[in-house]
Amino acid sequence: FPEMLSNPKLILVQGTLNVVMKQNVTLSCLSEPGSPLVRYTLFKHNQQVSALNRSNLTPALFTLTISSASDVGEYKCKAEYNNSSGGKYSNSLNFTFIEPISKPVLSSPTSQAKKGQNVTLSCFSENGSLPITYVFFKGTQNISPQKTMQKREAAVIFLFIDSLSDFGTYKCKANNSFPNNTKYSSGFNFTLAEERSHSQALIISLGLILLLLIIGFALAIPFFIIPLYKASE
Repeated sequence: FPEMLSNPKLILVQGTLNVVMKQNVTLSCLSEPGSPLVRYTLFKHNQQVSALNRSNLTPALFTLTISSASDVGEYKCKAEYNNSSGGKYSNSLNFTFIEPISKPVLSSPTSQAKKGQNVTLSCFSENGSLPITYVFFKGTQNISPQKTMQKREAAVIFLFIDSLSDFGTYKCKANNSFPNNTKYSSGFNFTLAEERSHSQALIISLGLILLLLIIGFALAIPFFIIPLYKASE
């Protein structure tokens, strides 16, 4: 009589559980003692995918191509002797899709700043599998630690504009678990906000006062100057 089978072990021998479109993966299923002939059946969400007969402790190898969203999810295998009832089930392996990130957008609530001002920069990739990691740069210099976002939201940093050198070009980069998929934003520059001097403000104020006097004089002609001229004739 054959020995009772143990619960088989389902392991990943090729590929990763985080998969991209058109990726091949290989699963191994093995139960001990595995002699005589053992039938191994692979299931995805309780739907049979494939079946193989193996003996002498030879694992059943199932190669899959993840070609659509329906191919991801939970997989299990079942081991049983031929012409027998029952069987034992393995642990489960769960495949998930990873999506490449889109080019991040670097933005700020204000494009103008002056020395002594606090400003913010935000970096956001609209598409891509979470989590997404962001890093901020000024020129080629890293100006922030990595910010890993577990939700679909922007990474934000706060800057203090201390000198004219702080008005350089800023960028950010984003990446996730998708292989070889680091993306950089376009450059962002703050422009220096013009600060009016006291003399400029005084000149503008005197100009406004003079303009008001001229307008007042023009309005007074019909009411005061013309009647006085007629009375003197």
